[in-house]
Amino acid sequence: MTRPTQDDVLGYFDTLSNWGRWGDDDQLGTLNHITDDVRLAAARAVRHGRSVSCAWEIAVPGEMERATNVCPCAVEMPGAEHMPELFQNDRRWGFSNERLGIMFHGNTITHLDSPCHLLWDGKLYNGRSHSMIDAETGSAWAAVTAAAHGIVTRGVVLDIAAIRDVPWLQPGEGVFPEDLEAAERRQGVRVQSGDALLIRTGYGRARHESGPSGGMTQAGWHASCLPWLQEREVALIGADTPQDVQPSGYDDVLMPVHAVSLVAMGLWMLDNCDLEECVTTAAELGQWDFQLAVAPVRFAGTSGSPVNPIATF
Repeated sequence: MTRPTQDDVLGYFDTLSNWGRWGDDDQLGTLNHITDDVRLAAARAVRHGRSVSCAWEIAVPGEMERATNVCPCAVEMPGAEHMPELFQNDRRWGFSNERLGIMFHGNTITHLDSPCHLLWDGKLYNGRSHSMIDAETGSAWAAVTAAAHGIVTRGVVLDIAAIRDVPWLQPGEGVFPEDLEAAERRQGVRVQSGDALLIRTGYGRARHESGPSGGMTQAGWHASCLPWLQEREVALIGADTPQDVQPSGYDDVLMPVHAVSLVAMGLWMLDNCDLEECVTTAAELGQWDFQLAVAPVRFAGTSGSPVNPIATF
């Protein structure tokens, strides 16, 4: 199949644009595809009552991570002498407390990207200026709080590694529209308007067996999938990698799936999912769709949130 050229991909910023589609003040982007009817249909996808997490555990950081402020965590378990006066007479009382600082964007932590995470030519989703992002207060446009009511919709997981008959895709291997459709046929499911579409490259299995990869080369979505996602009116995409195949194959668009999705389409993303238990459960039950619930923390002005997506079959 002919792959899009770099000019084709750059053209996606116009041809796949959802700017103005839901009004000039829209900050939800493709989450608008999740209507009340879609949520009701998602509830009907719960046929067994079994729930699984699609997230990695966030481990307590090591000393090097603490020193570099990657994910510092201070835990205290004081005795009564450190308590407010109200509790000082109760010598059996104690508590634990944490101070958390999390750099969740990147290649490790399961997180949600909101549209303000990326800019292109100084513009945010729906044509807003980069000046709406402030170093002190964060983004005043298309931040994660636009999804404050949560994302509840039908989820579909497509096992790309299985259709290629490999334990996992190799770093640098892309997922193409024909892979998506082959997985649909194999699994007997069809992606439809308002769905959250998750792809399994198998990297989760490799990470469980060998630990996270330290390199920048990774399997993931190829830019050729973007028109397919627009045509199917997908509301949210996710992967067991940070989404984009790397290298992307385009010298002037390092992360085309991120850039076109977030800026032009307003398509929200779930990065770094752990889909191993989800796929195992789906295969066991013979059910590849489910209700997906994603509840971002309401961090004011942020470009995303660490999340624990829950698939209920």
